[in-house]
Amino acid sequence: MGQVTVRIGGYTHPVSCEDGQEGHLIALAAEVDRRVSSIRAMGGQFGESRQLLLASLLLADELHDLRVELSHARAGILGTMPAAVDPQLAERLGRIAEKIEGIAAGLEQP
Repeated sequence: MGQVTVRIGGYTHPVSCEDGQEGHLIALAAEVDRRVSSIRAMGGQFGESRQLLLASLLLADELHDLRVELSHARAGILGTMPAAVDPQLAERLGRIAEKIEGIAAGLEQP
């Protein structure tokens, strides 16, 4: 079992991990440390546990957004979908699609 000491927010923490995962764990800790540093830059006096809580919430929020984006990508949805579709625009796009289909059908005939 591997063990590394990571530094987050000026505090050191010994952490165990699977052999060979030490570098990955150090990189993860560096990401958490970046979040803690950004929280410190906002001002305010937070203790270590509060800094880690806020950093965890920032990372969880980013993870949530990535999961939603992945879910949309898997479903074939690109970007953020509007809450409501303009009915006039939808009708116009429908007419355009019908014209395109008519032209394509005409091109397929000998």
